[in-house]
Amino acid sequence: LTPGSMTTEPPNLLLHSLMKAQDGTAFVRALGAEIVAAEPGKSTMRLPYSRAIIGNPDTGVVHGGVITGLLDHACGMAVGTALGVIVTDPAKRASTSYATLDLRIDYLKAAKPGSDIMVVGECVKITRQIVFARGRAYQASPDEPIAMATGTFMLTELRASADTKA
Repeated sequence: LTPGSMTTEPPNLLLHSLMKAQDGTAFVRALGAEIVAAEPGKSTMRLPYSRAIIGNPDTGVVHGGVITGLLDHACGMAVGTALGVIVTDPAKRASTSYATLDLRIDYLKAAKPGSDIMVVGECVKITRQIVFARGRAYQASPDEPIAMATGTFMLTELRASADTKA
């Protein structure tokens, strides 16, 4: 294909599936966030600035809890895509679960009022029971982060309930 011609490239199925699944969560909808990129082990979200997420009405600065929540969510999506639990492997999705075990957030500066926030989550390492991830929230440039996250996620096996055993 040449520049300007129509692309025949298939859509990013992982991104499409994540957007369908995760944009449907009450948390993401309530904040007005959206998933803008996804690949195994990495996710990127955008949070449009709005009055609903302001923590300090005098300055218009976004509430720190909003940033923390999105960093946790983006890291969790990165972990899920790395494990194949989110979207890509129905068998793993039926037998494996994970949850945030620990999340450390380092706030480096206040978010600039009026500007969207980008949040990137990356899966760093998978062990038998623990998965490590890191995240970054920024506005103008990833090299100028608002906050950075380091998270650990605990893997658990889902067991069939008594109702499903016949």
